[in-house]
Amino acid sequence: MENFPIELLVLIGLASFRLTRVIVYDKIAEFIRSPFLDEIIEDGEIYITPKGKGLRKWIGELISCYWCTGVWVSAGLLGAYFFFPEIGIPVILIFAVAAIASILETIIGRLIGD
Repeated sequence: MENFPIELLVLIGLASFRLTRVIVYDKIAEFIRSPFLDEIIEDGEIYITPKGKGLRKWIGELISCYWCTGVWVSAGLLGAYFFFPEIGIPVILIFAVAAIASILETIIGRLIGD
């Protein structure tokens, strides 16, 4: 592990960033969150609360927390890289490229005032 390439760290970091955002925020993953989270809308504000008790509530708390989900996503991507590289590497590359695209889109959107 002492010779872990910085390029790999950057790729897995970017992939982790993007996949975590997909799970926690993006509409495409709403079906993953909906069994575990309730959305409450009050006065135009959206509040997210975990559903149920026990494991269901724990998962709801986990996937509503960007930092918590990020730890597990990072561990999963790193595990995929080491144990299943034929699947892990393409997945990491896809999400890393998507992360770069989303970062660029955010920067450009702010520069042109979207």
